[in-house]
Amino acid sequence: MQFLYPTFLWALATLAIPVILHLFYFRRFKKVYFTNVRFLKEVKDETSMRSKLRNFLVLAARLLALLFLVFAFAQPFIPQKTEVKKGIKAVSIYIDNSFSMSASSQDVPLLEKAKQRAREIVTAHGPEDRFQILSNEFSGRQQRLVNKEDALGMIDEIALGPEVQLMSKVLARQKQALSLSKTDNQVSYLISDFQRSVMDLSTYQDTLLPLNFIPLQSVQEKNLSIDSVWFEAPVRMANQTTPLFVKIHNHSTTPVENARVSLKYANEIKPLGSLSIGAGADRVDTVNITISGTGWQRAEVTLTDYPIQFDDQYFFSFFVSDEIKVLAINETTPNRYLQAAVNGLPYFKLSDVNNQNLDYSKFVDYQLIVLNDLSNISSGMAAELKSYVENGGNVLVFPGRNANLGTYAAFLQSFPANTPQSFEQIGRNVGEVNQGEFIFKDVFLNRSANLRLPATQGNFTFGRFNSRAEEQLLSYRDGSPYLSKYKQGKGNLYVCAAPLAQEFNNLVNSGEVFIPMVYKMAISAGTDQRIGYIIGRDELLEADHQANSAEIVYKMKGDAGEFIPQQRAVGAKVFLTMNNQIKKSGFYDLFLNPGQVNHSYAFNYNRRESALQYFSPEELSAKVGENVNVIAALDSAVLTAQIEENNQGTVLWRWCIILTLLFLGIEILLLRFWKV
Repeated sequence: MQFLYPTFLWALATLAIPVILHLFYFRRFKKVYFTNVRFLKEVKDETSMRSKLRNFLVLAARLLALLFLVFAFAQPFIPQKTEVKKGIKAVSIYIDNSFSMSASSQDVPLLEKAKQRAREIVTAHGPEDRFQILSNEFSGRQQRLVNKEDALGMIDEIALGPEVQLMSKVLARQKQALSLSKTDNQVSYLISDFQRSVMDLSTYQDTLLPLNFIPLQSVQEKNLSIDSVWFEAPVRMANQTTPLFVKIHNHSTTPVENARVSLKYANEIKPLGSLSIGAGADRVDTVNITISGTGWQRAEVTLTDYPIQFDDQYFFSFFVSDEIKVLAINETTPNRYLQAAVNGLPYFKLSDVNNQNLDYSKFVDYQLIVLNDLSNISSGMAAELKSYVENGGNVLVFPGRNANLGTYAAFLQSFPANTPQSFEQIGRNVGEVNQGEFIFKDVFLNRSANLRLPATQGNFTFGRFNSRAEEQLLSYRDGSPYLSKYKQGKGNLYVCAAPLAQEFNNLVNSGEVFIPMVYKMAISAGTDQRIGYIIGRDELLEADHQANSAEIVYKMKGDAGEFIPQQRAVGAKVFLTMNNQIKKSGFYDLFLNPGQVNHSYAFNYNRRESALQYFSPEELSAKVGENVNVIAALDSAVLTAQIEENNQGTVLWRWCIILTLLFLGIEILLLRFWKV
């Protein structure tokens, strides 16, 4: 046994006081009258023996009461295997305030219970100890050590937030703050629900910093979340209906029936119906949304779920252009059928240009570029077209009858794509349409026998290499390609085996194939901006730079207020760094001048904590090893006692207080009921 404050043992000298009092105390005897004097000697002898025994027992009770009182002030303890450090302690307490802590325990939300546990830890330490109160914000204020009173105030200020931190980062943050203390007597506490998605600590080997886990678990482990929302086509047009996909995940181990989903768009709420989702399964639902206008559009998908609700909304925004631009590069005269097909589409605009008068800098303004029967593709044009495709553009190639196969081969190999070998002037018919690919998906409701597929009077044969990742959209009856697609970067390259000229190809006469083909190639451009962002994860944003001067200051404004992000203009782009300034999900507009929206962003909470799967105390102990003390959820008094025991060893001062009171009680009973 050891003592935390051994200097108090000098007070054991006070044990002499009861002894001295008993030695020099002369008690006055009472007179006892007897009718017969012959019993006087016997009574005197008996009274003297009982008095001495009682006085001895009272003296022993007083000595023991005083002894254990001195021991209580000296605070005895049975040390653990490791030596107990004395002096001022530096204590770091992490409180998990992520959205998963909004789940209910048996009586209160987990966050409130975590804050109560933190208060108990602070209370269990001495008045001279210093504390770090850490939450998921990782703010600079939380990186300094404060006194007991300030620590309790910081605990009260902690509220639920969207930030989610891995436990390894939390521990590194604690070690960084504790390293600034002037004492080696350090200890760390982590209070969390310890979800499997964030618990990345394995066997803990650091014996210099005692680490304590306090796991809290909810009684409700059911949750649905909207994981993502996306459009099939990256380009939307006004007054057109486009499919919207919604992915919902069931994180529980039981099926969910009648989950209600709704869409809010253009100030209207549209119920999407009820869904049934199996245990641990995903469900992708499709809803057709009709675009109501041009410019920036806002929408929101909502799921009815309880009690975890932070992941039941998904905000998204998208831009609708006034027109879709198509560029036709011609060698001689424009193709009037191509002009009629494109100009007949609403919101489409076709521009014709000669291949000798190209302005490569204008390529980025177009969603689709058509090479119309060119004989040669110069190296400069080939390089610009490849860069255009990689950045999200679409190129449709119709090789000319007298095409220079060498220049075409150099252009197509750079993607890489299969190259033309020779021209065969024979009649052939297209016999197969790939309706699983986006270009022809959902175009033909009923594939009837009278569907007019293209026929050619001459076409190029192509070398076939499996490494070229060719996807055939239209095929001849013998299986050879008529129209192929190659994915490159963010965009696509489409290559037709026949010239566009009507003497070799009647594609322009097959309106049920040609018009939807051009339409969907144009709207499949990959330059579309993201429709949704994640708070805390997507910290770097990109937007078009709308000013000529780099001194212009962009601002962001949302429901949570207005702020100026860190920004850097590079050419025609401006890059914005959020620095954790966005805390609330919703829509945030980027602007230079009030009332003018340059870009609209939709931010959503991180779904990392949607999976309510926790480590039990036993699993935590097995995962992190014996160097970590896992403290299961206990009553306040028991937790405080266990913390003191972890800091000092087996604490005995409470037993000393109990024994002191016990012997004082024995003394009182002896004096009151033992009559002499």
